[in-house]
Amino acid sequence: MKMYFNEEHKLFREGFRSFLQKEAVPHIEKWEETGTIDRFIWEKFGEMGYFGINYPEEYGGMNLDLFYTVVFLEELQRIHSGGFAAAMWAHAYLAMTHLNAEGSEAIKQKYLRQSIEGKMIGCLCISEPFAGSDVAGMKTTAIKKGDKYILNGSKIFITNGVYSDYLIVAAKTDPDQRHKGMSIFLVDRDMPGVSANKLDKLGWRASDTGDIAFDDVEVPEENLMGAEGKGFGYIMQHFALERLIMGINAHARAEYALEYTMKYMSERKAFGKHLNEFQVLRHKVAQMASQVEVNKVFNYNITYRLDNGDYVVKEASMSKLLSTKMADEVIYECLQLLGGYGYMEEYPLARLLRDSRLGPIGGGTSEILCEIIAKMVLDNKVYEKAAH
Repeated sequence: MKMYFNEEHKLFREGFRSFLQKEAVPHIEKWEETGTIDRFIWEKFGEMGYFGINYPEEYGGMNLDLFYTVVFLEELQRIHSGGFAAAMWAHAYLAMTHLNAEGSEAIKQKYLRQSIEGKMIGCLCISEPFAGSDVAGMKTTAIKKGDKYILNGSKIFITNGVYSDYLIVAAKTDPDQRHKGMSIFLVDRDMPGVSANKLDKLGWRASDTGDIAFDDVEVPEENLMGAEGKGFGYIMQHFALERLIMGINAHARAEYALEYTMKYMSERKAFGKHLNEFQVLRHKVAQMASQVEVNKVFNYNITYRLDNGDYVVKEASMSKLLSTKMADEVIYECLQLLGGYGYMEEYPLARLLRDSRLGPIGGGTSEILCEIIAKMVLDNKVYEKAAH
């Protein structure tokens, strides 16, 4: 992997892995049980610069290449909590991406800077009860009234949706339009009319996933991010990064599951032989290792292109489609190879299986991704970057 990772990336990986083992891992089980991640860990991430990897130096970031983000994502998948990982990357690469791309200078100085420092937590609010994958079909409205927008509606399945300090909210400023009537707003958690309810989930137990209601919330016009009516383009532009992130997460958790399983097989005996000596099991591992490697190298190639300015929405959609499916299949087989122990909560495979299942659903379902990819490869549909 020398064509993608240099010695600095390697040192960053070692340092981040050590940091997670010391600062996060001792608390993971508590966070999984309570569904609440203590605030101190956000500030620890901020102190170490981990939220500022790809952000401008003038706001406290480090302006590093995207392969540092790959390291960040991969290592988060190795500490046995998809929910904790999701809370961290949803803050750093969903909410903060919009702050950096569409936020005014005043918004960046306050919210982006404090987000990089880990003193503020953000969430991105797009999905609605009846408009998940159909983003343009959302019903939440923000109607201009004087120097404010009056925000009404609801969002659902929002990671960091309960305990975050601010919300990046997509809403219709022109309800009669679909794509062209959408705008993006920054909403403070303590604004009157904002309420949230925590959802009970199959996996990602450590993260707070919420449904959020907006009841006549008065949003100052300076909290409009970017241009009015351009919100759909902004969202689509950032989907490429979000889908690639989910693809990288998928190959990383599958790789971790496989490493754990191979170690188990080298130690466990049956009928007088170690499990890794049985041909049928060896061939299963060979198939899984091949799947992981193919997806991983594909994802690294997309990362390289995105980091060099290519708009890789097609490839990123393919990454999420294939990598999340692969991860589910590999983790399922790995659990099987552990037998009854795989079904026990004290082993990592049970939680990995639950956490992985969100991959083909969140950030665009596999069915929707297939249609998006089909439009590009069959209908010659071209998606272009949004103009700011």
